[in-house]
Amino acid sequence: MSQLPAIFFPGQGSQTVGMLDALAAVYSVVRQTFEEASDALGKNLWHLVTQGSKEEIDHTENTQPVMLTAGVAVWRVWQAQSGQSAALMAGHSLGEYSALVAANALPFADAVRLAADRARFMQEAVPAGAGAMAALLNLTDQQVIALCAEQARGEVLAAVNFNAVGQVVIAGTTTAVNRALVAAKAAGARKAVLLPVSVPSHCALMRPAAARLAERLTAVPLKLPTIPVLHNVSVTAAISVNELHELLVQQLYSPVHWVDTVRTVTASGVTLALECGPGKVLTGLCKRIDDNLTTLPVFDPKTLDAALEAMAHVER
Repeated sequence: MSQLPAIFFPGQGSQTVGMLDALAAVYSVVRQTFEEASDALGKNLWHLVTQGSKEEIDHTENTQPVMLTAGVAVWRVWQAQSGQSAALMAGHSLGEYSALVAANALPFADAVRLAADRARFMQEAVPAGAGAMAALLNLTDQQVIALCAEQARGEVLAAVNFNAVGQVVIAGTTTAVNRALVAAKAAGARKAVLLPVSVPSHCALMRPAAARLAERLTAVPLKLPTIPVLHNVSVTAAISVNELHELLVQQLYSPVHWVDTVRTVTASGVTLALECGPGKVLTGLCKRIDDNLTTLPVFDPKTLDAALEAMAHVER
């Protein structure tokens, strides 16, 4: 049984104006990390997250580098205060890039620029309004998969985020997603709602973006991680740089298997996981997936102290 924690990194959707303010007020490495990212991108990301508007921070080309940076900043604080490494890591969608930086597979400055380009490729792959995503609650995975097959009718429609038991996100063309919402409610979904996103992530509509990302990745100095990183696509750690490259490309148009990821973590003997980054979306999902895994968010001094205390108990 591992005494080291698993580290999880959130993706898009957890960003808020003012995030990490309290942590930055105590730990200077937060600001330093944002300054590094700002220098790499030529854009003041700390000003964006502290004084920007919700519309600005929610713009995909801003959100992705901002969330990557936030995850890395919290990881650096955790490492400095705990003196601990991690048993393994995983990130939800974009969070996988934060995990690869933290695991020394991807240089931080390169990752920030890559995240911005990835966001742009995704945004440009589908005309505005042509694609959508929706969350379906209280249906089984198989029900959602079958429902997507029935309602696609020649269009793109797929289950793309297996986030928790009874919580699946679908993506595809807007007309197909709207048909699926009606069908899901008729099938007994407790909730079936469109998500406020501008890009239909993790479905076949992202293949043009994936092709551009594949070319872009050839210029990035990837290495195998020094800490195992479980990938969204395979729920395994890559065993070669070529496989790592391919998994990042496939991730754009393939489902995020978060339920299987969490179950793989617990099967490895890990009992404590920390969500490094703003909010506690992954913490909530993990609690619904496996109560044998204690998952704690880390985003301010209070949650950091709670995580350090929990780590001390695990070590005993």
